Amino acid sequence: SAHQPFETYPALIRMAVRNAGGTAQVAGGVPAMCDGVTQGRTGMELSLFSRDVIAMGTAVSLSHDMFDAVLMLGVCDKIVPGLLIGALGFGHLPAILVPAGPMPSGLPNKEKARVRQAYAEGKATREELLDAEAASYHSPGTCTFYGTANSNQMLMEVMGLHLPGSAFVNPGTPLRDALTVAAAERACADGLPGIGETIDEKAMVNAMVGLAATGGSTNHAIHLVAIARAAGLVIDWDDLDALSRATPLLARVYPNGQGDVNHFHAAGGLGFAIRELLDAGLLHDDIRCVHGGSLRAQAQEPYLDDLTLRWRDPPAASLDATILRGVAEPFDAEGGLRLLQGNLGRAVVKVSAVEPARRRIEAPARIFDTQDALLDAFKAGALDGDFVAVVRGQGPRANGMPELHKLTPTLSALQARGQRVALLTDGRMSGASGTVLAAIHLSPEAACGGAIGRLREGDVVRIDSESGELCALVDAAEWAAREPAPIDLAGNAFGMGRELFALMRAHAALAEEGGGALYPGPG
Repeated sequence: SAHQPFETYPALIRMAVRNAGGTAQVAGGVPAMCDGVTQGRTGMELSLFSRDVIAMGTAVSLSHDMFDAVLMLGVCDKIVPGLLIGALGFGHLPAILVPAGPMPSGLPNKEKARVRQAYAEGKATREELLDAEAASYHSPGTCTFYGTANSNQMLMEVMGLHLPGSAFVNPGTPLRDALTVAAAERACADGLPGIGETIDEKAMVNAMVGLAATGGSTNHAIHLVAIARAAGLVIDWDDLDALSRATPLLARVYPNGQGDVNHFHAAGGLGFAIRELLDAGLLHDDIRCVHGGSLRAQAQEPYLDDLTLRWRDPPAASLDATILRGVAEPFDAEGGLRLLQGNLGRAVVKVSAVEPARRRIEAPARIFDTQDALLDAFKAGALDGDFVAVVRGQGPRANGMPELHKLTPTLSALQARGQRVALLTDGRMSGASGTVLAAIHLSPEAACGGAIGRLREGDVVRIDSESGELCALVDAAEWAAREPAPIDLAGNAFGMGRELFALMRAHAALAEEGGGALYPGPG
């Protein structure tokens, strides 16, 4: 749904560029995979590597070496990072990201989550589930929750790659068309910075601060690392953790709150948030934005004055303090993304939607090699008491690191029953994950001999997002002597196109190095 509006963009862009005295061509296309459609399906094992395919497709498209500037049409999870990684191989070329915007609000997120959880517990029918999903995702445009796609759009704003305020204008509106025309006209201007000049150290810091301040998607703990490496920079989870702890949380958008991105936009949106962060000295103003000004000019909201596109200052105060707040009264003194480390390795955890009382757990491990095995145990009534669900063999080398969002309703149901539960995995959760404590992206992964493979059923695991501790409470000598359990990868090798990605799996980097096969990093 997020990319359907792009169907009409080429004709609009060609017209705008022709009127500006230039020539526009569709140089190439890339896969616009929807992670929401593939959730819980075999195709999700291609998702992370689709970012590499998109990057390579972008490079092939630009390899003709005959362009003066690039308009990149993209919104969703892997598409925007892939476009950036590919374009950064042509750092001299100016590049403007042109989004499509979110669909109008549908079924309230709280009701959608209720139906999903009820279905997981067998208390709602398949028809009721499908009705709720159809009412939630009901028209062209991005899904309205604040997952990876909408986090992408926030990042493009704070990195200066959008025309100001482009992120969350609904598709099919005159304002959206005017912004697309303006982006095409801007691409014809002289003196635009190349994308390699726009994405520098300061822009990457802005991206990490924006992610923390808005409670953005955990998937960017991987994507930002990969984008930085394509730009010749090195960041890691220490950087994300340090910046998150220094950045106040200004937004509560589902799954970290009940409002969606349309409500966030109406409350003052990214223009308000960027201005607040700039005034507090938390964002770099002096980056080279594609509109020609500094980041301060990015903190503007677009509007139509009759038929003329103009920009104005965002509201002086938030128009809905349950969704958006200023630096003086944040929802939390810090953002929600934290680093965990210990004898199990290094992982990330997002706590902005987790109740403070649930941010620490010490409980026995229940070991699963697939998410379906955990779901089968739940259906069999075998998940009693407090526990840490360990799902391993889910990293890039093992099976392409599919999102495990299929587990969210089940773990939420157990938590609602009064059990203390958490997830530990070398895989990913969706950008829409939230209320259950989840230590994810554990690195090194099981397929690389990571310590998660040493865990045995019943071992006590401590996950403490306050202290940053992640460890198995096992005698040190016994722990050192244990051999990792073998990981059966035969079932992930074939079917649904997976055989075509064997080379990528074999060369995939650790999650903290970006998780892909293009920029594996040192060693």
